[in-house]
Amino acid sequence: MNKNQGSLLTSIYTIIALGITMIFFFPLWWSFSNSLRIPKETFTVTGVGIPFINFTPTLGNWTHQLSFPEAHIALYNSSFIAVISTALAIVVGLPAAYALARFRFRFPPNKDITIWFISQRVLPPAAAVVPFFVLWNMLGIYDTKFGMIIVQTTFIMPFVVVIVRQTFLDLPIELEEAAMVDGATHIGAFLKVAVPLSVPAIAAASLIMFTFAWNDYFFVSVLMMKNFTLPIYIAGGVDSRGVQFWFIAVRTMIAVILPLILCLLAQRYIVRGLTLGAVKG
Repeated sequence: MNKNQGSLLTSIYTIIALGITMIFFFPLWWSFSNSLRIPKETFTVTGVGIPFINFTPTLGNWTHQLSFPEAHIALYNSSFIAVISTALAIVVGLPAAYALARFRFRFPPNKDITIWFISQRVLPPAAAVVPFFVLWNMLGIYDTKFGMIIVQTTFIMPFVVVIVRQTFLDLPIELEEAAMVDGATHIGAFLKVAVPLSVPAIAAASLIMFTFAWNDYFFVSVLMMKNFTLPIYIAGGVDSRGVQFWFIAVRTMIAVILPLILCLLAQRYIVRGLTLGAVKG
C-alpha cells in the first residue's frame, strides 16, 4: 500500500467515524436545542435546530425548571446516592481486586470468584428487586437513601473489582516486594505502591460506576417513593396531555451535565485506565 492509498483510507475511516459520532451525538444535541425553545417551537423548528439560525433561543425553560423544589431534591438525591455508592464500591472493591490479583484461593479458586463478580452485572435487575423490596421493608430502610446506596454499591462494585484486578496483575510484583523488604506490610504495599500506580484504572472504574448509579431508573422506581432521583424526575415530563418535550429536554440536560463534566475532566485517566494492560510486551 502506497502513501496515497494510506491517506485515502485514513480519510475514509475519519469520515465514517465522524458520521457514526454524529448519529449518536444528535439526540443529545436535539435535547439541548429543545431546551432552548419556547413550547410552540418544539415541532416547528426546521433544519438541525441551531440557535440564532433556526430559532431564537431562550433560557425560560431552564429558569422555570430549576425553580421547582423537586428539581433540587432530585439533583441532590442523585448526586448523594451516586457519590456515596461509588466511594463505598471503591473502598470495598479495591481490596477485593488486590486479593484476587496477588493471592491464590483454593476454594473457590480465583477464576470462579472473578466470574461471580462479573455475573452480578449480567444478573437481570428484575430478579433481585423483589427480594430487596421485601428485605428493605423488613429492615425499615425502604424509600431511604441509605437503602438505595446499598443496592447501588452491590451492583456497581464488580466494575472496580474486574477492571482494577487486571491492572494489579499487570503491575510488577517486585515493586511491592521491594516495599515489603523495606518494612512495609501487605496492606502498606497495597496502599502506598499498588493503589497510586493504579489511579488511571481506578478513575475509569469510578466514572463508570458513578454513571450507572446516577442513571439508574429501575431500582429507584421500585425501592423509592418520596426520595426520587433525576431519572424519575425526567420521566415526570409525561402527563395526560402527552410528552412535554421542552420540560424533558431541560431535565435531560441537567442529568447529562455532571457526568459529562466529570468525563471531560478525567478523560486522560479514562483512556489510560481502560487500555492499561491491553498490550503485552
